Amino acid sequence: MDAKGLTHIYYGNGKGKTTAALGLALRAAGYGKSVVIVPFLKDWKCGEFASLSHIENIALLKRNDIGGGFVKDMSAEAKSALTEKYSENLSAALKMQEEGKCDMLVLDEALDAYQLGVLDSMLFESLLINKPDALELVITGHMVDEKFLEYAHYVTQMVKHKHPYDDGIQARRGVEF
Repeated sequence: MDAKGLTHIYYGNGKGKTTAALGLALRAAGYGKSVVIVPFLKDWKCGEFASLSHIENIALLKRNDIGGGFVKDMSAEAKSALTEKYSENLSAALKMQEEGKCDMLVLDEALDAYQLGVLDSMLFESLLINKPDALELVITGHMVDEKFLEYAHYVTQMVKHKHPYDDGIQARRGVEF
């Protein structure tokens, strides 16, 4: 990115965290920037990831199905394998940045992966504390650890006031995923 990269955190129970993060990715790619997206806690069937995978300067690091389902329902072995895969993906993204192949790094749902203990906490914390100067870092999730807020330049909380799910309307393809 140009000059100094900044850190963005989008969090909360409202809709739009991933949408905002991927909107930034699309904007950066439109200006020829290299974008790396690392999804956490989502399967690969999201429409936005399918669309972005067709853009040349956006790299998507796939999570791979380790055990599927919610982390709370995973066996210790599946949770350990998921943690290892997530840490490998984050390390791979950081290596791409070191090689000049990543101007913007989007860590979608990383805050939740951190809270659930399936992301190497030392690696994640080190990235926030020692973020390379030129890297634009975008992180999403539901809850943010207060200690991370001091490292962010943008902090946006998405607040849910009303959502169709509360009325029994399930997530819809092309709108919620």
